[in-house]
Amino acid sequence: MNILDKIIVDKKREVLVKKSIISVAQLEASALFNSRTYSLNKLLKNSAVGIIAEHKRRSPSKAEINNKHNVEDVVLGYQNAGVSGISVLTDTKYFGGSLDDLLLTKASVNIPLLRKEFIIDEYQILEAKANGADVILLIAAVLTQSEIKQLSEFAQSLGLEVLLEVHNLEELESAIMPSLDMIGVNNRNLKTFEVSLDYSKQLASKIPDEFVKVSESGISSVDAVKELQQFGYQGFLMGEHFMKTNNPGLAAQNFIKELLL
Repeated sequence: MNILDKIIVDKKREVLVKKSIISVAQLEASALFNSRTYSLNKLLKNSAVGIIAEHKRRSPSKAEINNKHNVEDVVLGYQNAGVSGISVLTDTKYFGGSLDDLLLTKASVNIPLLRKEFIIDEYQILEAKANGADVILLIAAVLTQSEIKQLSEFAQSLGLEVLLEVHNLEELESAIMPSLDMIGVNNRNLKTFEVSLDYSKQLASKIPDEFVKVSESGISSVDAVKELQQFGYQGFLMGEHFMKTNNPGLAAQNFIKELLL
């Protein structure tokens, strides 16, 4: 069993426990459930930057990345740097995140927020909405075509946008459907954790033009972003490059300044 399989097994258990503690009615009654959402899709289409900066404490492949800064300082620094959106990891066991991180981010900034999570159940989408997310992530590697359709349509019915993550042509071709807003190519193989920007380059021409293209993971230089822009990418999800520094917000600010030169 690879790490992705282990995460999904644990996630199924976690969702069952959460359902027994907090009801759907409680989630729907939360103060944020009917709050205004921000469109990451539109921002990326009109941005010269397209950086989606991530709050990420640790990962299975890198252990601890940054556990020194509080989430409010990090995300406010990102917003001040001029990022297009913020990704917040909410998985606790493997990434050290939580829904509290999403909630605190919502209270701190007013730009689009992506709940970065291994979503396998509609309940998690209700959680995302109730805790301030504007966008959810669906990972093609862990979902069937019918599950992607069901979950993406449900998310859009709540006013949330959907970023679908793929890693290869097979996943992409089986998952393209109208209920998606953005398609992201993960440059990290979730089964082996090998990273290569070639994944994004190879799949770029296969992604229909009606979807905003997002390149995820392994992006660590302005040159990489500029190269990927030539392949039609408008969004760039970056976590470790900023989070591994002593000041993630300042790192993002300097990166964006150089990108705009």
